[in-house]
Amino acid sequence: MAVMTAPIQIERVKKSRLSTVDFSNLGFGTYISDHMVVADYKNGEWQEPKIVPFGEMLMSPAMLALHYGQSIFEGMKAFKNKNGQISIFRPQRHHQRMNKSLERMCMPSVSEEMFITSLSSLVELDEPWIPTAEGSSLYIRPFVFATESRLGVKISDEYRFVILTCPVAPYFTKPVRVKVEEEYVRAAEGGTGYAKCAGNYGGAFYPTMLAQKQGFDQVLWTDAKEHKYIDESGAMNVMFVLNGKLVTPGLLTSLLDGVTRNSILALTQSLGIEKEERKVSIAELEEGFKNGTLTEAFGVGTAAVVSPIAAISIHGRVYELPAVTPTSFQLRAKKKLNDIRMGHEPDVHGWNHYIK
Repeated sequence: MAVMTAPIQIERVKKSRLSTVDFSNLGFGTYISDHMVVADYKNGEWQEPKIVPFGEMLMSPAMLALHYGQSIFEGMKAFKNKNGQISIFRPQRHHQRMNKSLERMCMPSVSEEMFITSLSSLVELDEPWIPTAEGSSLYIRPFVFATESRLGVKISDEYRFVILTCPVAPYFTKPVRVKVEEEYVRAAEGGTGYAKCAGNYGGAFYPTMLAQKQGFDQVLWTDAKEHKYIDESGAMNVMFVLNGKLVTPGLLTSLLDGVTRNSILALTQSLGIEKEERKVSIAELEEGFKNGTLTEAFGVGTAAVVSPIAAISIHGRVYELPAVTPTSFQLRAKKKLNDIRMGHEPDVHGWNHYIK
């Protein structure tokens, strides 16, 4: 692992692209900020990271990541709170999850010092890119991929670590309609489902595309063995309010350990609701719709934050969820999470990492 012996070397852009950004119409991932972090892994260790202008990279067509899929990423957000302070939300938790992904993909771990220092230096440098409109944030994308140039099925000996940032608006702008997927599989127990590796997302595109052609926004993945139990949604973990309790699928090796998921579960006591992490069956959801005990369904994730689910298709039948109101758990959870991030209430969990 790289040991940070000096401040990160910075090469600044000659001319910022900030003036080209329409902050009133950000979308998600449309604009990339001026700078990026780059560090290479060679001869068994990470080299010192550098901050350079965002731009193209020279790469070999024989680069192993392109052929055998050694590529992982993370996603987190930075905010500017009511006092003008810049904070990154739970970077240590994201670092831990990134190293789990790296381990699963036989890739070298990144030290917490290198990770946090790189993040902090980049966000501080591109502070003007942090949007301040309600619901907006600076999205941060660290990723690692194999760079060794060789056509042979092997674990790469060389890698590149990069961090990009971009100002973003909310990922979903309206409640989503989802379809319970009972044919295709995102991940199986013992596979890579818990890792944020690129292949998980590439493999999910086709069934998601089919669902979108049927009028749905996302799919609800089910277990690979029996298609009886809910795993997660395409871009987020999923939660339900069932019989007055917050219920979410328990973590398995086929599920991503979402940071937003973990945060909301930690807030349940202060929000006055009982939580259950366990298997959630399709039959249970269908029964909940029929007897009125399923009152909320929503996705949670770094990009989505908290995204209401308006309807769920089960066995071809579409069930509508009750309209979300200010007293709905999901909106109360979203508000509390936002208030912690923006400094409107105490951060008793120590989740905000302040830059300066």
